[in-house]
Amino acid sequence: MSKQNQHIVPHQRGWAVKGAGAERATSVHPTQREAIEAGRDIARHQGSELLIHGRNGQIRERDSHGNDPYPPKG
Repeated sequence: MSKQNQHIVPHQRGWAVKGAGAERATSVHPTQREAIEAGRDIARHQGSELLIHGRNGQIRERDSHGNDPYPPKG
């Protein structure tokens, strides 16, 4: 499975989980909370990042599940 960032974005039927660059949603949920839980599971499994968008489409939160160095460089 490819390491692809997961985005939580508004959808006409609620909220969608979409892989970066994907045209179609991986899954659609009635609430943002449910979409975040589903997207977080995928991001953990892939070791990627979860990006949560607000209703206006702007990223409002990020949650990394990759192999980030600690402390961060630079």
